[in-house]
Amino acid sequence: MSVGLVKRWLAAGELDLPLPGRGETRQRWRRLAAMAEEDVTAGRLAEAHVDAVAILTELRGPHPEPGQWWGVWAAEPPDAVVSATVDGDRVRLDGVKAWCSGAGLCSHALVTARLADGGRGLFAVDLSAPGVHPLASTWQAAGMAESDTRSVRFDDVPAVAVGRPGEYLSRPGFWQGGAGVAACWLGGARAVARPLYRRAADPHALAHLGAVDAALAAAEATLDVTADAVDADPETPAELWARRARAVAETAVEEAIGRTARALGPAPLCLDVEHARRVADLTVYVRQSHAERDLERLGQLAGAPA
Repeated sequence: MSVGLVKRWLAAGELDLPLPGRGETRQRWRRLAAMAEEDVTAGRLAEAHVDAVAILTELRGPHPEPGQWWGVWAAEPPDAVVSATVDGDRVRLDGVKAWCSGAGLCSHALVTARLADGGRGLFAVDLSAPGVHPLASTWQAAGMAESDTRSVRFDDVPAVAVGRPGEYLSRPGFWQGGAGVAACWLGGARAVARPLYRRAADPHALAHLGAVDAALAAAEATLDVTADAVDADPETPAELWARRARAVAETAVEEAIGRTARALGPAPLCLDVEHARRVADLTVYVRQSHAERDLERLGQLAGAPA
């Protein structure tokens, strides 16, 4: 279901979103939220594709062609490292990249890799190239099962450098993309709360609905303010704004999942397959947050002298 939906969005041009920081960031994030509200896993995969398009534009990389499905594979755990060998304009990738969403679905990916001097580069890869090997899945969770997230091995795979070493993280668009993920969390939270909006009747359920509605409204408002800040000054990294948006959206997710369950009991989780799937998908997806580590960094930024 999720994969077919992403393919339909691609074919219909629905993933051709406004680029961030160009005056229509609110519209971009609202459309991402709507996609995740329709299907959390599809929204997550769509967000990676549109983020890749924005990165390629910002860093003057190859232009994505119609019909291509892009991923962004940037996880770097210590036990799964991809190395880049650069010889003039020729780049080859070797190693294993973990946590590759869309491993067997995407046609292309942006892949981070270690350089000989220890720095990090970003590279565009055609995943149909010889030497690209998605490994057997070890995914055990029901949540995000359709995202096809697994490790991929690269054996002497040709790649194209995108931007300068280290620029993937230092560019202003990095935090613009981080806030786009928060928009998807918000969309997922709205979908999870839908049964509560339909069925809340007794005082306790209505109290839970009030709390959830306030959290969802706060996340939407924070994303709108963040979008306006990005559009007003797109060349300045918006880390503080993005971290606030992510924190507020994460709170909305927790409120939606927890309070819907407390208000309605086990029935939606046990008898409504679509609701159960949304809860499972969103529970996994929101763990892209680093929880208290992210809040610590937000506190540092918020408390820093102006």
